[in-house]
Amino acid sequence: MEIRFMSIGSGSCGNCYYLGVGDYGILIDAGIPSKTIRTALKKEGIPFESICAMFVTHDHADHIKALGVISSKANIPVYATKEVHVGITKNYCVSKPIEPIHVRYITKEESITLRDMVITPFEVPHDGSDNVGYFIEIGDKKFCIATDLGEITPIVSNYIDQANYLVIESNYEEQMLAMGRYPEFLKQRVSSSRGHMSNQATAKYLASHFNEHLKYIWLCHLSEENNHPELAYKAVAMEMGDYGIIPGKDVQLIVLKRTMPSQLYRL
Repeated sequence: MEIRFMSIGSGSCGNCYYLGVGDYGILIDAGIPSKTIRTALKKEGIPFESICAMFVTHDHADHIKALGVISSKANIPVYATKEVHVGITKNYCVSKPIEPIHVRYITKEESITLRDMVITPFEVPHDGSDNVGYFIEIGDKKFCIATDLGEITPIVSNYIDQANYLVIESNYEEQMLAMGRYPEFLKQRVSSSRGHMSNQATAKYLASHFNEHLKYIWLCHLSEENNHPELAYKAVAMEMGDYGIIPGKDVQLIVLKRTMPSQLYRL
């Protein structure tokens, strides 16, 4: 069964990912304008009407801005934990509230079945009201997204280690953050265990936990101020090389763009 994946936005300006199978798909987060999402999907021949659900990782503005508009106009349910739904109602950046009819609650580590997809939310350490990653099983293929997390806990590792396809944060370059313009409190927030993952931390984890069943790695949520795509790629590729793992041969390693859609990957 073919899986379709595309990043429509990945960064502090706005996040949205598409995952589809057969004649339907889901969005993970919707922190960019509805029109941008529609245009990106249309360019790949994906009808917006085929989106049957939206799943939310956490309630920071760059992940939720367009949820209410999209759910209302397209009659799409929004799945999130109770705490995240409460956080969404309090966020001033949300242009339109999610109507009660479209609210769906999820519980961490409890799977829900959406047609061919079995979707399991899991705890990630971050500083939203509540925070999850998603592990999605489609037939014998396993897809995992772990974005906006300060460290990889045993819970997170359990799901990543099962994945054939992985979207994982590589937010900042440690030296760039340390020497950059951010005030000290913000540097501390970013680098904390409830902040974001550095290139170096992501690289060390991926290299030391590599499994042969992992086919694709997409590095996501790069900082505009404290990172660069070439630095993120190089950090992971070099660390993997030290373990005898060759990107492009043993696994596909791709850095997702912050403000531009990726290609549509058919997996």
